[in-house]
Amino acid sequence: MLFVCIPVHNEAPTVGLVLWRIRKMFAEFPREYELLVYNDGSTDATAEVLAPYAEALPVTVMGGTRHVGYAAAIEALLREAVQRCRYPRRDAVILMQGDFTDQPEHIPELVKRFEGGADIVVGEPAVDASFPKPVRQLQRVARWLAGRMGRVPGVANPLGTYRLFRVTVLRDAIRAAGDKPLVEGDGWGANVDTLLALAPHARRVESVALQPRYDLRPRETRVRPWHDAIALYRFGRGAKARRPQLRLTEPA
Repeated sequence: MLFVCIPVHNEAPTVGLVLWRIRKMFAEFPREYELLVYNDGSTDATAEVLAPYAEALPVTVMGGTRHVGYAAAIEALLREAVQRCRYPRRDAVILMQGDFTDQPEHIPELVKRFEGGADIVVGEPAVDASFPKPVRQLQRVARWLAGRMGRVPGVANPLGTYRLFRVTVLRDAIRAAGDKPLVEGDGWGANVDTLLALAPHARRVESVALQPRYDLRPRETRVRPWHDAIALYRFGRGAKARRPQLRLTEPA
């Protein structure tokens, strides 16, 4: 089983089309799958757009009117997938965005590496001129800041949103977290922190070059370079102390 997890906030123009493209992709790349969507307090028509898809697709909509933030939305999705899973060694969770930056057609690239033995597969973007200027500006600073939070062997750019995790890795990380949150920070900080929380429980981590498509997204980027860089710096100051030293049991 593949659990495709999508956190969304005010993505009414795109989330329905993303779900339909995922369905089309799995028709051509047959795998058993479930869709988990967390509606993080959207104030547009996201809830109304999602409602009819629950009747046509294997999709569960979580969340609602309360805005909990990106990190909490990710954590809720990951924990729900673990609870639903019957075969932790064989099943995986795919985390992606609902705004067309992460392309559904790239899912087979993640899955092939998982089926080849990887416990974590990270989609790594190569920053180029197709990225909005605020994203390019933040990438310059954020990769350096992310390195100070802790490095994950096998991952050069930990800021991307497209990831696959074997469910056993999630299960073990949740047990290790205990009563504490599994994922902290927000925005790109949450992306980095997710890897720092899960990598110590993985035997093998791989990365694959996957380019996001900002040109397909109808809204402007929500990135605010200096504000987000300062927030990432403040969060990162305590990240290394919160996370165990990263040591994989076999080379990535």
